[in-house]
Amino acid sequence: MNIIPANELENHIGEEIGVSEWIEITQERINQFADATNDHQFIHVDPEAAKAAPTPWDTTIAHGFLTLSLVSYMSVTSGFMPAQMQTAVNYGSDKVRFMEAVPVNSKIRGKFVLTEAQYKKNGRWLVKTTVTIEIEGVEKPAAIVETLTLYIVKE
Repeated sequence: MNIIPANELENHIGEEIGVSEWIEITQERINQFADATNDHQFIHVDPEAAKAAPTPWDTTIAHGFLTLSLVSYMSVTSGFMPAQMQTAVNYGSDKVRFMEAVPVNSKIRGKFVLTEAQYKKNGRWLVKTTVTIEIEGVEKPAAIVETLTLYIVKE
């Protein structure tokens, strides 16, 4: 676990602060996401049509937003938290870029680099991290995301 005192966060800007566990992207997970979002495009949910389509993948691929939605879980398993953290709140994203499709049955993980840390007040720290979402065995990342998290720490 990488625990950094909140008042020292600014000293770690530019450093890798955590790496998440690998997450397998199964067809079941893709189908559940399609059901939750009503996005049933064949490239995600129909393996036969995806294989027959003129795409570079010959298989189904994860929705970009499925990949993005897993960043919260990646953050939890990344091994980073400010010391004496009481809670963490997703504050949004500044920038999202989808770089490479995530084929079914591949694994992804997030590498977190601390980009900014701003003290707000009352133990609240707004932290920006740049998350590179890697696909196991693939050089190009699936996505690069600038996330914002509001950490509330005991003062």
